[in-house]
Amino acid sequence: MGVWALEAGKYLLLIVLSISFILPLYWMAMSALKNPWQVYAIPPIWFPVPPRWSNYWEAWHVDTFNLYALNTVLRYALPVTLGSVLSNAVVAYGFSRIRWPGRDLLFSICLATMMIPGQVTMVPVFIIFKHLGWVNSYKPLVVPAYFANAYTIFMLRQFFRTIPTELSDAAHIDGAGEFTIMWRIILPLVKPALAVVALFAFMGAWNDYMGPLIYINNTKLYPLTMGLARLNASLNQVGVKDLAYPYLMAVSTIVTLPTIFIFFFAQRTFIEGIALTGLKG
Repeated sequence: MGVWALEAGKYLLLIVLSISFILPLYWMAMSALKNPWQVYAIPPIWFPVPPRWSNYWEAWHVDTFNLYALNTVLRYALPVTLGSVLSNAVVAYGFSRIRWPGRDLLFSICLATMMIPGQVTMVPVFIIFKHLGWVNSYKPLVVPAYFANAYTIFMLRQFFRTIPTELSDAAHIDGAGEFTIMWRIILPLVKPALAVVALFAFMGAWNDYMGPLIYINNTKLYPLTMGLARLNASLNQVGVKDLAYPYLMAVSTIVTLPTIFIFFFAQRTFIEGIALTGLKG
């Protein structure tokens, strides 16, 4: 009886926590289907009848969200994902599979950079990019992804160290170089970790608001996050004041769905990659 009650309590707690996480997403999606009086009704209306599905289409076309989506995917998220995977894999391979003088010291210095808050470097980095003439472009957001970052290096390094060194030694005997070993032997074995890096990079770029806010001023270059902020500021000025909240929730739902789908489709690989990166110190 005690074991049964413990298991029941555990699952009950998990159900409550799951509902607490899902509830904001459900409220956002349902608010997008409401008309003005349903949004502010007390007690709240959990499912509008009839649902106003046209809110999604109308809200998306209030502004140039097709352009914002293309900017987000083609100019920002995909280049950042590619750069993050390639650069972090190369650096982590060097720190984990190649022996060279000062490796551990330099790795410690690399990890120490994680203790520097982003707010400290924000202004100096902006000044550098301004002098390079990169402001009002995606270069300040994309180019740094091709130079790796400390957290991802550490994560991949832990994964690389779980691979037996005998594989590399055998390849060395056959005359393979380090690049060949990394590309043909090591990287195919660490696909779950690379998938985690790609997922983190894509979701980080997709949801990034601060970076575009700092570096991008041209509305034609806005990503979706900046488009949402612009929609929030302009809805009261385009003759749809009564539908401002449903429209904002409709676009927010559309913007949120891709990251949810990506996580669910890659969930097994994501969990496997996170779990295995900490097996060996």
